[in-house]
Amino acid sequence: MSQKIAELEPRSLWKNFADLNAVPRPSKEEERVIEFAREFGERLGLETTVDSTGNVLIKKPASKGMEDRKKIIMQAHLDMVHQKNAATNFDFNSEGIKMVIEEDWVKAEGTTLGADNGIGVAAIMAILESKDIPHPAIEALFTIDEETGMTGAFGLKPGFLSGDILLNLDTEDDDELTIGCAGGINVTAHGSFEQMPIENGLNCYFIHLKGLSGGHSGMDIHKGLGNANKLMNRILNEIYKDFDPDLVEVDGGGLRNAIPRESKAVIATTASKWERILESIHRITDIIKNEYNDTDPNLTVEYGEHERLSWGSDPDTARRFIQAVYAIPNGIYRMSPSMPGMVQTSNNLAQVSFKQGMFSCLCLCRSSVDSEKMDEVESIKAAFAGCNAKVDTDGSYPGWTPSPKSEIVDLMSEMYREMFKEEPNVMACHAGLECGIIGSHYPGLDMVSFGPNIRGAHSPDEKVQISSVQKFWKYLLAVLQEIPVKEAIEA
Repeated sequence: MSQKIAELEPRSLWKNFADLNAVPRPSKEEERVIEFAREFGERLGLETTVDSTGNVLIKKPASKGMEDRKKIIMQAHLDMVHQKNAATNFDFNSEGIKMVIEEDWVKAEGTTLGADNGIGVAAIMAILESKDIPHPAIEALFTIDEETGMTGAFGLKPGFLSGDILLNLDTEDDDELTIGCAGGINVTAHGSFEQMPIENGLNCYFIHLKGLSGGHSGMDIHKGLGNANKLMNRILNEIYKDFDPDLVEVDGGGLRNAIPRESKAVIATTASKWERILESIHRITDIIKNEYNDTDPNLTVEYGEHERLSWGSDPDTARRFIQAVYAIPNGIYRMSPSMPGMVQTSNNLAQVSFKQGMFSCLCLCRSSVDSEKMDEVESIKAAFAGCNAKVDTDGSYPGWTPSPKSEIVDLMSEMYREMFKEEPNVMACHAGLECGIIGSHYPGLDMVSFGPNIRGAHSPDEKVQISSVQKFWKYLLAVLQEIPVKEAIEA
């Protein structure tokens, strides 16, 4: 099927995407894809550099007759989110992504596709190896670890880049020109609890909530999608209103930047109490399914006997933990008062773990207002005040302040109107883009982000639209030809 993908138009882009998707490239384990990019640049005979962080920079001189144009930086990130359905048998460390074509879309078989940001990488590769595409001087910047900390962008050193305009190819709607983004911060609440032996006469039972839609914790946070960790906690809270089972384990979610799709809990109780607990589970499950029927129609809750475990927790510890998780803000915290329809601040409760005497909750707070971002951190700290938990923060990154009247935004807006006979959506997004960090290293850099239609990023439902890639490619090539003469911009 990769061969069929490589035969799509534009062939040069899709071929490079297929080659890239044969290389395992999880965040923080990008050694193989860094080497892939380095070898690609060197094979073309272009100046290729890998910096101390792992970012790859490939420079290509201007086409004949375009030497006087402003130099552009074309930027995309090499890493991808590795997520798969529970029933999918796939090893991300040794297998290439298995792609399929479904009508006008390319997707993967039960895993993330890597279109985020592999399509951007492939487009840049296609331009670097082309011999007939007119373009100004190019600095192709492939960053690492965008998905779990943006350490590649943070690691950029002064003087590494010399371009005037940054084209970031990491937007997921083909009618959008992104000119700003939210900043973010990782928040981790963690602690320990005294394990209690599970008494004789108690059996272990599991509750498994799954089938949620999932999605990008920034771009999809406004859609009201179900969060498996919050919904499982709601089920547990319902149980603990009338019963005091031993809470043995909770394990839900995964990556901070993905809305969690599954959660599993194990409790210990008597067989007679379990029958009554089931009534509570049925009742709250029906309520949840009704609430989330539109956004998460495949939501299911399974339950049954679990192998007997030896250790659990006392009811008071379980109640305090459940109450803390209940209090964690999740989803939209505040909408922007200045940009209608834009999420200003949000939180994603990405992972919940309670087992073997340790507990933790992982969150990603996003905001275009730094003070509001930190206020949300305080909310999470307050939620865990009664659990003797420690709340740590790391990975803070800045937002990107919009500049709607910049030269490149004006140019690309006018070109979009002329080419597609409609207005582009010039906007700021709630996802974290590397532009804010790169801009902090290189003040004055004129920046814009755009790309094709990608849906379900960070989930196994991820897909990219073939016709939209063709539109994006046509637009990108036209923009390259119209990059202004340097002197005209500076006059």
